[in-house]
Amino acid sequence: MSVADRPVTMRQLIDAATDELAAAGVGSPRVDAELLAAHAAGTDRGRLTFTALDDDVAERFGGLVARRAERIPLQHLTGTAAFGPVDLHVGPGVFVPRPETEALLEWALAQPLPPEAVIVDLCTGSGALAVALAAGRPTARVIGVDDSAEALTYARRNTAGTAVELLCADATASDLLADLDGAVDLLVANPPYIPADAELEPEVALHDPAHALYGGPDGMAVIDRIVDVAARLLRPGGLCAVEHDDTTSQRTVEAFAGTGHFGSVTARRDLTGRPRFVTAVRSE
Repeated sequence: MSVADRPVTMRQLIDAATDELAAAGVGSPRVDAELLAAHAAGTDRGRLTFTALDDDVAERFGGLVARRAERIPLQHLTGTAAFGPVDLHVGPGVFVPRPETEALLEWALAQPLPPEAVIVDLCTGSGALAVALAAGRPTARVIGVDDSAEALTYARRNTAGTAVELLCADATASDLLADLDGAVDLLVANPPYIPADAELEPEVALHDPAHALYGGPDGMAVIDRIVDVAARLLRPGGLCAVEHDDTTSQRTVEAFAGTGHFGSVTARRDLTGRPRFVTAVRSE
């Protein structure tokens, strides 16, 4: 019996939705059911207990649950994704920001930078890192770069009303932002890094753009080139953080160390304890 066929209270609808999503293989069925209920009711998840249930809300909720059971990403159904301190517009055609990347964000926000720092976010996608960094460093100049016109459509919505600059360009180009050579204080990147033969959940494999996911046979094709771009753009003492697949931490460390242009190359983990990103300091 589908959620739409189970009337009564909001709590009972959510219970039924949880069962339906769990049976479909959704990894977080209860959380997703509650978030979809809140979206259908136009309220916050924490206020669901106090939300009146009517036929329109129940029908909307049932439709959303049915689509989520087809493994359509939650964020595509709600149209938003939370990332650190910001909520972002997302949907088909743009990579959905992951909570794991918030570890990189927290590291970047904790670094000592000049008030008017120049920050570059390569492979910005929805603009997640750029927008969150600009929110945390309001006097910095923040530039987001991506070569996907579709992704930048979302990024423009997310950066509206901020000072973030967006550039449609290849993040690995040898002449990218050439006017900033040796002048960037912080460079971050969440590039395509998944090895080509990796098995992914349907939400990712079928709905995130492949261009934003795969980094060649070993996942390092884009990272290797971004390391070279970082070496050119960063000032002496400038900082860099690049996210990677959890199987390529050592390989990413070697990419930085092998240039001879970086020191303090450090592998770092996300909140789940998985290897997630590497940081480095541009040598003097």
